[in-house]
Amino acid sequence: MKKYINDLTVCANKKLNPQYFILSLTSKYPLPEMLPGQFVEVKINNNHDVFLRRPISIHQVDYEKNILYLLIKVVGKGTQTLSKLKAGDTLNIIYPLGNTFTYEGVKKALLAGGGCGIAPMLYLAAFLHKNNIETDILLGGRTSEDILEEEEFEKYGKVFVATDDGSLGEKGFLTKHSVFENLSSYDRLYCCGPTPMMKVMAGIATEKNIDCEVSLENLMACGIGACLCCVTATTEGHKCVCTEGPVFNTKQLIW
Repeated sequence: MKKYINDLTVCANKKLNPQYFILSLTSKYPLPEMLPGQFVEVKINNNHDVFLRRPISIHQVDYEKNILYLLIKVVGKGTQTLSKLKAGDTLNIIYPLGNTFTYEGVKKALLAGGGCGIAPMLYLAAFLHKNNIETDILLGGRTSEDILEEEEFEKYGKVFVATDDGSLGEKGFLTKHSVFENLSSYDRLYCCGPTPMMKVMAGIATEKNIDCEVSLENLMACGIGACLCCVTATTEGHKCVCTEGPVFNTKQLIW
């Protein structure tokens, strides 16, 4: 898939809570095809302490309005700078990068996202819905403030929620949610979030003999396979998460 380096214009910067925000970006050119699971590399302007681009998951794409949406959590100087962007500012990005989730042969899927791991799941949910695949979505976080975009997800499937403190949905870790009691009713489990959470998901899926695809969030510097800082061990040797991922079937991963 062809890659592009473009200056996109910020349409809006929507604050979801003190930690999370959504950047809406448009281009003077028609947005290229982007697939669920792919990501962009964002250049951080006006911050001399941040040299490297930041990898951000594609949260949603509206081709009719020519708008790309990025859900971002403030975790450091780079994302702090991004959080201050306003309408009319420009942002240089390389996109679309990485591979995609697969869906061939899937009739019913469960999507599970923890914290900022929900970022690639909205675009995936929309894609599966468009392809007539029944979709349930499980959102998890420490508190109700970590549960984002619930109404958006409800457009594409039934939504379940788990919070560690019980402030919304079932109380407890996402991996303990009662939806897993019926995991055998799904053809595939898609997951993104903290690595320990995804490892547990992989174990649950293996136990039930369900295919599981995860989106890894390894640190990336270049996004094009040049720096090799994001490699992960697989049954086929070490692979670059940025070019041969970020989506992997958990059967491939050596964790």
